[in-house]
Amino acid sequence: MNTMHMLTKEAVAQAVFEAIPEAAFVLPCDVSAGLERARQLEEGTRGALVLDQLLENACIASQDRVPICQDTGTVWVCLEVGPDVCVPGDVFELVNDAVARAYVEQRLRKSVVRDALFDRSNTQDNTPAFTDVHFVSTPGARVHVLLKGGGSDNASRVVMLTPGAGKAGVVEQIMDCVRHKAANACPPLVIGVAVGGTFDKVASMAKSALLRPVGQRNPNPQVAAFEEELLEMVNATGMGPGALGGKTLALDVHVQTAPCHIAALPLAINMGCSAMRRRCVELEVG
Repeated sequence: MNTMHMLTKEAVAQAVFEAIPEAAFVLPCDVSAGLERARQLEEGTRGALVLDQLLENACIASQDRVPICQDTGTVWVCLEVGPDVCVPGDVFELVNDAVARAYVEQRLRKSVVRDALFDRSNTQDNTPAFTDVHFVSTPGARVHVLLKGGGSDNASRVVMLTPGAGKAGVVEQIMDCVRHKAANACPPLVIGVAVGGTFDKVASMAKSALLRPVGQRNPNPQVAAFEEELLEMVNATGMGPGALGGKTLALDVHVQTAPCHIAALPLAINMGCSAMRRRCVELEVG
């Protein structure tokens, strides 16, 4: 019999508490490297100036321990659990307290309102966090923390296409979203695309795609080739960094596909801004 380990709510909350300031202040290495590569491609464009500013901003944020962006986002906590780990039903019980402490202590901007429609007063501590659990085949447990800004989420899209739209219809929707919304999402972007699943699952898949490091392709060769195709098309728009002109509108495009109903073709496009604030913490399990 395989040994089972117990994950505690205290371990999850502590990981979230520690990850928030790191995500807010320090750009992930893969994103920083992507910006550096993009800068090398830009010669004589306004996009080069944008990239210089983004790289300088990231350096200052890391050194001075200040936010990369003034919009320090909503907190998305994605818990990945392997087959050897037991998860208590209250595993997220302490997460909101961890988020509140981190945002207050680090003086991060609080951007969450109490109710989207009926009470748009600020909660004053950036809670509640938004949480998911994914059960995976990889042993152990890890928590992903993503600080998602409002501008990039507002530039995203969910569309329920008919199967007849096919790949061409998916590409058309992605490029329409890019042309009309990318400028508002603070490019260069990381674009998460999901095709398949159901109405409620496809958006979550697209957001999960943003967790993959820049430059890491989908393990499915057919999907990986589609990612390369989309990346080339997005950058061929010439919108460039800051949408001010240049060669790099997107650092990468990450695609996830899944089964779906015979009558459906769900599509979600989740824009990730140039401040891709994410952290992954491997959790100790007893």
